[in-house]
Amino acid sequence: MGERGDWAREHVLDPVMLGRIQGRGFQRALDVGCGEGRFCRLLNAAGIHTTGIDPTPALLETARRRDPAGDYRLGRAERLEFGPASFDLVVSYVTLVDIADFRAAIAEMARVLEPGGSLLIANLTGFVSARANEGWVKDEEGRSLHFAVDRYLEEYPLWLEWAGIRIENWHRPLSAYMAALLETGLTLTFFSEPAPVSGEPERRRFFGACRGLW
Repeated sequence: MGERGDWAREHVLDPVMLGRIQGRGFQRALDVGCGEGRFCRLLNAAGIHTTGIDPTPALLETARRRDPAGDYRLGRAERLEFGPASFDLVVSYVTLVDIADFRAAIAEMARVLEPGGSLLIANLTGFVSARANEGWVKDEEGRSLHFAVDRYLEEYPLWLEWAGIRIENWHRPLSAYMAALLETGLTLTFFSEPAPVSGEPERRRFFGACRGLW
């Protein structure tokens, strides 16, 4: 990811994520699934003391190398090591799709969030993950016809590969996530399916809203 992130983070998600944080007086944040620590560094730069957790040692090593003064810890979302009401902001930046027991993870994120705090989630929309292994349906000349949605209401794992990386993601309908969030007593105050705000015009036209923010 480096410091700019991939194309979607830089041109679609970061502007909305940072817009939901700026000027709201957050003091202590937890980044669940921080990876290389890129968003932790953005939060720290905004004056928010941020702790990042991730289950992958190699990613944490990179985070610590890039930010020796940062707070990066080995941990899993399904069992957070922090006490109740430890943070006024908890962030899950495209990580719920990586977590098998996402219900336990959401319950844990809500547990460590102080009353009146915010849980900010960016996640793949189920309309994309339902067809992630096949993508666009094309005609005989290779022109994109439509993006079919199969098995949308089911929950199942799928494997994705790019740039030498192979990772297990999970498809789930939006209703599964919303039910888990509402069961913790959280209140939905913001929802967005953002379009790109910058980047190459040709890529912006075809990117669409493939990620949602809550």
